[in-house]
Amino acid sequence: MTGILQALGRWIVDGVAKLGFGARLFGQLLVHSGIAFRRLQLTIAQIHFIGNYSLVIIVISGLFVGFVLGLQGYNTLQRYGSEQALGLLVALSLVRELGPVITALLFAGRAGTSITAEIGLMKAGEQLAAMDMMAVSPIARVLAPRFWAGVVSMPMLAAMFSAVGVFGGYIVGVMLIGVDDGAFWSQMQNGVDWLEDVGNGVIKSVVFGIAVTFIAVFEGYACQPTPEGVSHATTRTVVSSSLTVLALDFILTALMFS
Repeated sequence: MTGILQALGRWIVDGVAKLGFGARLFGQLLVHSGIAFRRLQLTIAQIHFIGNYSLVIIVISGLFVGFVLGLQGYNTLQRYGSEQALGLLVALSLVRELGPVITALLFAGRAGTSITAEIGLMKAGEQLAAMDMMAVSPIARVLAPRFWAGVVSMPMLAAMFSAVGVFGGYIVGVMLIGVDDGAFWSQMQNGVDWLEDVGNGVIKSVVFGIAVTFIAVFEGYACQPTPEGVSHATTRTVVSSSLTVLALDFILTALMFS
């Protein structure tokens, strides 16, 4: 019994310490954000690395998700004689939920692990310590540009995912199944509200971008400077980011569409 209480106490203390370290790191990221934006070339280079290199998996995944939505949506709507509303179903599913959520999950697996591994390897190679010795803040030089690059890239990737997904639904619903072309687009245009649907989807993607990128930066900066520590940090990035995205999605959906 004593061993269990000791393990529980150690887990709580470690969790509180990690939470405090994360809060301080987030505050320091915000403080040093001005330097990241003044040296804009650092942030632009990271946007290219994070966003552009994630574009292929985002586009391909969005296309196949659109295919599935077009096929399943048609089979479901056909039961009620509402197959002409297929465009509305595909668009709302993507801009409200699937676009931001799936993009964030793919972003965590592709870009989040890359950020964590890169920062972790820099820590293991004592490059961050060398910056400190030269009076160069690693938070301003390394962490802040990557953090803001992820925050900027996520909404653009989510928008691309949703747009390609709608095109995939069009291919299956209109070109393969035979839904009326005009009904597909007119139902979508009349039923999708820019502020309530598209705007809330953008807000979700921004929140997910902040959460996923900060977790990736934090895990890389806080990892043990060993190969095992870096590998464990990348695993924690994927797991923590995925669970955080799903939890935040529920909270934001309850607040936006209640």
